[in-house]
Order: sequence, then structure tokens, then C-alpha cells
Amino acid sequence: MKVSTKGRYALRMMIDIAEHSVDEWIPIKDISERQGISLKYLEQIVTNLTRAGLLRSGRGSGGGYMLSKTPDQYTVGEILRAIEGKLAPVACLLDDVNQCEHSQYCKTLGFWKGLYQVIDNYVNSVTLQDLLKL
Repeated sequence: MKVSTKGRYALRMMIDIAEHSVDEWIPIKDISERQGISLKYLEQIVTNLTRAGLLRSGRGSGGGYMLSKTPDQYTVGEILRAIEGKLAPVACLLDDVNQCEHSQYCKTLGFWKGLYQVIDNYVNSVTLQDLLKL
């Protein structure tokens, strides 16, 4: 499993909004400047985060983005999955029902399932609030 630049930037964006929002809209331009991430790239990321219900958006002058819940209610896992999809270490674990023709006799499948569980447990145990403390 490799987290893409979009996934890493999504975490940075969520932290930035959590740090700078006190019941006010944060313009994406401000996030772009503070984080050194291009505005166009952040626009792609914010679309996914908003669709997933992780951010609220306000239009017009004075608009921007804010968290839809408190930082302690977000897990790193849900933020990453909103951008990356499932965090499976191998492709055969991406579907709910394993489609691999070798799954019935694969001697490594148990290992990959275990690794997937460890990854999910870890990213689900860390909150946005935890990242704010670092």
C-alpha cells in the first residue's frame, strides 16, 4: 500500500482547516499558500473530501471550507479512504468478495488479510485531533 500525494495532502489540508477554523470558512487560497500546495491540486482534493461529507463548503465572498465535525471525530482512515479508496495492500482484497482465481489455495492470502487488518486498525485509531497535537 502506498499513500499517494493526494492522500498526504488531504491530511495536511484537514489539519490546516482544523488549526485555522473557529466556526468560520477557510478560503482554499489561504490553505494553498500556507501549505505550499497548488490551488488546482487542492481543488481536486477538496471535491472528494466534500463529497465524502468530511468538509462543508460555503460559496461566494467570505466562503471557503470548514470541518463538518470536530477533529476528534475524524479518523485518519476515513480521510485517506475518501481520497485513496480502500487501503488494501494487494489488489485481491479490494473487492468485498475476493475475485482472485487462486484465493481458495493461496498460501499468502492470510498474511495479506492480516496486514490489511493491521493497516485499517492503525489508521482508524489515529484521529485528526491526534495529528493536531504532533
